[in-house]
Amino acid sequence: MSNSAIKHMTPSEALNLHREALRRLCHSYGFARPCVFGSVLTHTDTEDSDLDLLVESQDGTTLFTLAGLEQDAQELTGVRVSVLTPGFLSPKFRDRVMRQAEPL
Repeated sequence: MSNSAIKHMTPSEALNLHREALRRLCHSYGFARPCVFGSVLTHTDTEDSDLDLLVESQDGTTLFTLAGLEQDAQELTGVRVSVLTPGFLSPKFRDRVMRQAEPL
């Protein structure tokens, strides 16, 4: 997503507008229980923040799958989106993210 395509809103605002459509998009990629984590949950997100999504890897999930979801989610919401699986999280904060993540 080019910077010019990014709308001037916080990820929280984008999530409020597009939550159901984003949930359907995640399901279309085979992710049944997508979660949100990061600054959106702590109410510290700004227009420069990402919308952080956590998804569980499924059989057949590839980096292309994750990149496709990330791109489509960015186009849907108009904000930068980061899609990660638990395995991609740093061991330093994986447990904390897993405890704090909330269903999309």
